[in-house]
Amino acid sequence: MNYEEALAYIDSYSFLGSRPGLSRIRELCALLGNPQDALRFIHVAGTNGKGSFCAMTAAVLRAAGYRTGLYTSPYILRFNERMSVDGVDIPDEELAELTARVAGLVGEMTEKPTEFEIITAIAFEYFRRHNCQYVVLEVGMGGRLDATNLIAPPVLSVITGIALDHTKILGDTVEKIAAEKAGIIKPGTPVLWGGEDAGAEKVIRETAARVGVPFWAARESEPTDVRCDLDGTTLSLPGHPAVHIPLLGVYQVKNLRTVLCAVDLLRRKGLSLPEEAVRAGLSSVRWPGRFEKLSENPLILSDGAHNPQGIAEAVKTVRTYFPGEKVLFLTAVMADKNYPLMIKELSPLAQEVFTFSPTDTPRALPAEAYAREFEKNGVKATPFPSAQSALSAALAVAKKTGRPIFSLGSLYMYADVRAAQKALGR
Repeated sequence: MNYEEALAYIDSYSFLGSRPGLSRIRELCALLGNPQDALRFIHVAGTNGKGSFCAMTAAVLRAAGYRTGLYTSPYILRFNERMSVDGVDIPDEELAELTARVAGLVGEMTEKPTEFEIITAIAFEYFRRHNCQYVVLEVGMGGRLDATNLIAPPVLSVITGIALDHTKILGDTVEKIAAEKAGIIKPGTPVLWGGEDAGAEKVIRETAARVGVPFWAARESEPTDVRCDLDGTTLSLPGHPAVHIPLLGVYQVKNLRTVLCAVDLLRRKGLSLPEEAVRAGLSSVRWPGRFEKLSENPLILSDGAHNPQGIAEAVKTVRTYFPGEKVLFLTAVMADKNYPLMIKELSPLAQEVFTFSPTDTPRALPAEAYAREFEKNGVKATPFPSAQSALSAALAVAKKTGRPIFSLGSLYMYADVRAAQKALGR
């Protein structure tokens, strides 16, 4: 099996969709020799912020000298991004080899695993082979019945925040969603809450009490000396003065605060995390597609905001970076998202909107339908057949008006926008 065949094999199980439950991943990992049992994890759930948290935490662990695995989803440009060791994505050849091995074991199973379960099993074996001392493990969806929840009690459980998303699977209230995500809480492991919703916090706090583990709320550590601009995010917490990350977006204040609280808790668990390593790791962190600056002139910013909470944070960031200004939106969205609410939030900030449909996903809302909804809100919006044509039109308007271009609506569109940018020589 070569690399292309491996990707095709993994994708061939996408038709099964999301099927919560642990029986299939438990059987598959048992056939692999339970690689997850040889690893120590920081387990991270949440609606928004978990990817940034994972990237920052992994960067700190690497800088402190620990061999660190990182498991995230979805990928942005290449599948290999989903699993890395010490900042290096899994090589094509190793992914192919591991996929071939897992495929042979899947053939022995009566109930076939989902695509995500196959990927998770591959990742566990990959991290075991490379003798990772710690793995920062991002939950796929929910928590309680997510494939990653197969693991034994981790070093730390983290829930970054709760908002309405995947409501058909996880529940239609933040409390119901919180209950699913609180399913990662395990005996003997403290839980860190990075969110601010009172109803969600109550559920998570009560779950921690029922399991008998310490509960910590990052919001109780109020940051000072906060600065958010196009150079990144800086803040201070007790014991962590003037910590800087190059990541943009006002929501990174909460994410960075949560990471620094996690550092304090991990130190209590015996990890050696000198402050110089914390600073070095955080100053070097990169997380594509999350308020990433794609171009200086004209200014193009890209963010994967795709749910109401994410859009609210994006709006707050635009208002912080460009007070009193309107911007150009380059946007695409999935049809199963609450795009009418997204449009309502974005419209007051929009000078003009350029819509398209991301490639390679049947879930995309047609560009024409998306544009019509913006028009209903009194915003000039034009649909385009591709990201390249949409970006080309946005660039022409940006040149005339000096307005920044803000790309958002789905992480699926990131690769399309980057490819369009390259094709246009931007």
